[in-house]
Amino acid sequence: MHANAARVVASARDEGLEIQVVEYPEGTRTAAEAAAAVGCDVARIVKSLVFAVDGRPVVALVGGDARLDEALLAEAAGGAVGRADADAVRTATGYPIGGVPPFGHATPLPTFVDESLLAHDTVWAAAGTPRHVFEVAPADLLRLSGGRTVPLAAH
Repeated sequence: MHANAARVVASARDEGLEIQVVEYPEGTRTAAEAAAAVGCDVARIVKSLVFAVDGRPVVALVGGDARLDEALLAEAAGGAVGRADADAVRTATGYPIGGVPPFGHATPLPTFVDESLLAHDTVWAAAGTPRHVFEVAPADLLRLSGGRTVPLAAH
């Protein structure tokens, strides 16, 4: 198993959750690629997006079929939202863009979870690389990410 995926598994295990990581060599970098690889609706893919709010990194978890509304994130996080570049994402999370998991980051990060993810029995999230994913119940996603459920999707 890739070292990044092993770190995600260990992070989940430390919180009492066993996850099964699946590797898709063709890639799961985008929500569409992940949904095609897994064979599920794109709405069941978790996009782990890192933004800067007043210069501090935060994580927004949204469904693969949704576009994040930056104004809603700004309201939830209480500050001005800006983009985080690839280096900032890797520094804050320990993972590359396209493989950022929803938990197990290098530093504790405020996390906001779009309410639409709770509508599914399970969702699929990145496991540390653009080729590794795992399935998880939304309740466990919330618990392990320490996330707060808020509306984040643009309509």
